[in-house]
Amino acid sequence: MTASAPTPPLGTQHGKETILVVDDEASIRRILETRLSMIGYQVVTASDGVEALELFKTCQPDLVVLDVMMPKLDGYGVCQELRKESDVPIVMLTALGDVADRITGLELGADDYVVKPFSPKELEARIRCVLRRVEKEAVAGIPNSGVISVGDLRIDTNKRQVYRSDERIRLTGMEFSLLELLVSRSGEPFSRGEILKDVWGYTPERHVDTRVVDVHISRLRSKLEDDPANPELILTARGTGYLFQRIVDAVVSEGS
Repeated sequence: MTASAPTPPLGTQHGKETILVVDDEASIRRILETRLSMIGYQVVTASDGVEALELFKTCQPDLVVLDVMMPKLDGYGVCQELRKESDVPIVMLTALGDVADRITGLELGADDYVVKPFSPKELEARIRCVLRRVEKEAVAGIPNSGVISVGDLRIDTNKRQVYRSDERIRLTGMEFSLLELLVSRSGEPFSRGEILKDVWGYTPERHVDTRVVDVHISRLRSKLEDDPANPELILTARGTGYLFQRIVDAVVSEGS
């Protein structure tokens, strides 16, 4: 069902964004619908994966909160289907205890995950961070923004798009933010903790939290590298984290 959001209070930054909440537990849908509406989001809810895909086509949400374990079509299946046609931010909810199962959603294209039982405040913070990082206007007007060319790879920081020759490489908003961070200090390593804090907006409390970074690095390599198993662009800094190759011979120009 669709819930009309109340008039956002003065000072809210979320008056226009629509969030699709997908969970088979009615209590969770009610809680999230109420809390997210109160802070100014428009909220649409679905109780299973099939309904979620139908609603997605009509409401075109700015972000999807997606439970993993659901009837008809689970969250993994929904995530796969959405990624075939959309780069919409996805935050997955999972009650699964196995770390490998939690990571599966990220490998399928989710931007972040929150483990049940969760604090609504924590989820709200994750939502705000993901939306902030994927806003297309986020990098407009920053110093030195423009187009960076490395070999046949072209990174347009104004349009937040990447091309190889004339073919566009589709990246999610978080993938581009990660790439942009690495390129901003090419040749210098970033620790996983630094990346998580800068791109995802929170400090890792457990070692498993940094797996979010590892999976996104793997996804970037699969899209940008000629041979992802032997990367030449996004390198591993042994004992530290990751870095983008030093781009001393890169061509930097102003974006159009």
